[in-house]
Amino acid sequence: MNKMLLELGINAKEAENTMRTITTDQKNQVLAAVAGHLVESTDKLLEANAVDVANAKQNHMPEGLVDRLMLSPERIEGMAEGLRQLVALEDPIGEITGMKKRPNGLLIGQKRVPLGVVGIIYEARPDVTADAFGLCFKTGNVVILKGGSDAIHSNAAIVDCTRESLKACGVTEIAIQLIADTSRETAAEFMKMNEYVDVLIPRGGKGLIKAVVNQSTIPVIETGTGNCHIYVDESADLDMAVNIILNAKTQRVDVCNACESLLVHGNIKEKLLPVLAKKLKEKHVEMRADKEAHELMPGSVDATEEDWGTEYLDYILSIKVVYSVDEAIAHINRYNTGHSEAIITNDYTNAQKFLDEVDAAAVYVNASTRFTDGFEFGYGAEIGISTQKLHARGPMGLLALTTTKYIIYGNGQIRQ
Repeated sequence: MNKMLLELGINAKEAENTMRTITTDQKNQVLAAVAGHLVESTDKLLEANAVDVANAKQNHMPEGLVDRLMLSPERIEGMAEGLRQLVALEDPIGEITGMKKRPNGLLIGQKRVPLGVVGIIYEARPDVTADAFGLCFKTGNVVILKGGSDAIHSNAAIVDCTRESLKACGVTEIAIQLIADTSRETAAEFMKMNEYVDVLIPRGGKGLIKAVVNQSTIPVIETGTGNCHIYVDESADLDMAVNIILNAKTQRVDVCNACESLLVHGNIKEKLLPVLAKKLKEKHVEMRADKEAHELMPGSVDATEEDWGTEYLDYILSIKVVYSVDEAIAHINRYNTGHSEAIITNDYTNAQKFLDEVDAAAVYVNASTRFTDGFEFGYGAEIGISTQKLHARGPMGLLALTTTKYIIYGNGQIRQ
């Protein structure tokens, strides 16, 4: 094994023992200190980020991904606010649940404990660095980060600030470690470190997630891509529908909870689609429409089969006309990625049917898919949005980074 990775793994396992005993007050002191230090270090962070952004533009990174990479004073304050929110949240570690007394007198319950060492592999998202540390630290976990080469200077600067705060608070700096080598070979080796890492969480595009799921010998929590749909039912308030669609598509195009595909009931297509087309054109959104929608949306282009299953992360939207909530649900369940889906409707029966039958981590009625986010759900920061069904699903806050162990009280019982 790579000597550098081996050292990181050994250090992490040693720090795991320390982190098990850290108090809630210590955790909160550190989180508040890191939040403050990040804001104080804004100039330093922006300077490091500027190097990454310049390299990204030189390498012709798509505009949406450059925006995801870019830091600003407001985004740094947002990272700090996520950490402050974690201070205010209840520490789940040590919670005792389900204590029961057996007929033989044994008292058996479950205690919430950290996962241990959490590995996170992610792409050009510097804010993930702070979010990941905060959630892992609040839950008593050690974190090893493997960011992409596109954000290496930004990630290193954020980790440096974090470790400075840990040291100032008298807590082990090994609580957070960054793999500085951004090569694919090192990433592949990291995925095999099941002796040292308890769970691996990939955050990024379809290619990264697939590579981690296929190659890792460490248990993986899959944070999937977001091919998110909005279905506008025939009873929908059309002004509301336009506002929600524009928000879900254009507020930020580079995020996994952005709307990528729109379904419209055929009975309202003539009222909605021409108006929507005008609004989308004002936002420079490319419209890829099926035959019926194309006829009503000036400036649109023909959609292909590939469009229905594509997460664009760009100013592109696919549009299809359907004629029932059942047809909409069938289309969504065929092409979605299990992330976030929404229906705009004033029909209670259709709303409930959509909630019951759409298979996704988050299902909305009359609201934007952009709310699928740990911060918006009140979790503080989030480690990712899980699209799998085991262990965690949806925005992953503190509880998703814990497990339980059984605790048993006896007074001399032996098994007969």
